[in-house]
Amino acid sequence: MSEIEKKELEVMGATVPFFTYTIGETQYFEFDTSKCGPPDPMVNAMAGLNLIDGANKKLVMINHKFPGGLISKIGENYDNSREDLADGNVKILFSYKAGESEKADLTQTSCGG
Repeated sequence: MSEIEKKELEVMGATVPFFTYTIGETQYFEFDTSKCGPPDPMVNAMAGLNLIDGANKKLVMINHKFPGGLISKIGENYDNSREDLADGNVKILFSYKAGESEKADLTQTSCGG
């Protein structure tokens, strides 16, 4: 199997590097906030979710813990799956949800309470 070629991508509002790559027909956008504290995970997730405008685009977030505040904020608007990584980090895959993703308020970049 060939190595996936990741290219760095400029994402408006992001505070960490974003990378993009394609597997089959799907374009992935990936960022890593595992070494960041609040509000960076939320800020970067919201910036990245702006890129997900169809079923053939997905967002990959690597974080030091499962982002419960983020999921409670946008969970109805995007499908997501969780993978616990061997290094203790968590990988979350966000997918477009037709009819719901368009309703997400991606301007709120803090968790609140």
